[in-house]
Amino acid sequence: MSRHTTWRVGGPTDLFIEPADGEDLAVALRLLTTARCPWLTIGAGSNLLVRDGGIRGAVLHPTRLRRLEIGNGGGVRVGAGLPLMTLIRATVARGLAGLEGLAGIPGTVGGGVVMNAGAGGQQLADVVESAILLGPQGPEVWSRERLDFAYRASAVSAGQVVGEATLRLRPEDPRRLAEAFSGRMAARAAAQRVGGPNAGSVFKNPPGVSAWRLIDEAGLRGAVEGGAQVAERHSNFIVNRHGACAGDILRLIDRIREEVRRQSGVALETEIRIVGEDR
Repeated sequence: MSRHTTWRVGGPTDLFIEPADGEDLAVALRLLTTARCPWLTIGAGSNLLVRDGGIRGAVLHPTRLRRLEIGNGGGVRVGAGLPLMTLIRATVARGLAGLEGLAGIPGTVGGGVVMNAGAGGQQLADVVESAILLGPQGPEVWSRERLDFAYRASAVSAGQVVGEATLRLRPEDPRRLAEAFSGRMAARAAAQRVGGPNAGSVFKNPPGVSAWRLIDEAGLRGAVEGGAQVAERHSNFIVNRHGACAGDILRLIDRIREEVRRQSGVALETEIRIVGEDR
């Protein structure tokens, strides 16, 4: 799995399935259910930590679901496997606002819906009208209300796969959007070019304070565990600097939690998804 995560760590999975389309994905889900084989879904692996023992069962990797239809009225239908950046560039070019603040976020649309990806004052919950969720029993259309978005979370369960999402964006001057997009990309590059493989922000921001500030005030900027290091440029990032394993990253996460709780009384929650078993 180190080949399928942006941290470049993680042990092997028993099965790795890359469906050709939505129908293929539905067939895979039925077969896995019949075989009583556990499974989970990953997208671009940008918000994921796979433990060194790997994953027992199957991993579904639906990155070939890349449908993109942009209507004249701001409606967009998009496959779960499309990279978020591809979607953002396409909508900005068409003069459709609502996603430009997310510029620079890695990952796919499906993963973005599941975790309600957000940045720059925007989040997917603001524009998602509905999503098609696939499970062993077939597809279901879930409205925005049923998706029940929250901060970096939704009601999509581990037994469901996002197949497609319908968005509603608003018309805007393409030049203004292009400027906002470029500005956001430049700001992210300045703050988040951290010098090694990483998974983005590791911890959620507690109410009223930034996680990076709490980590910084705890004296952990640049802290090291094995090959993993708290980034010097952005202390809510952990980078794989010297051939780190997942265990190094997990030890560093635990150390950050413990020290921040000791010094500030705040219990940090991870934003990343941690899966698999120890070696």
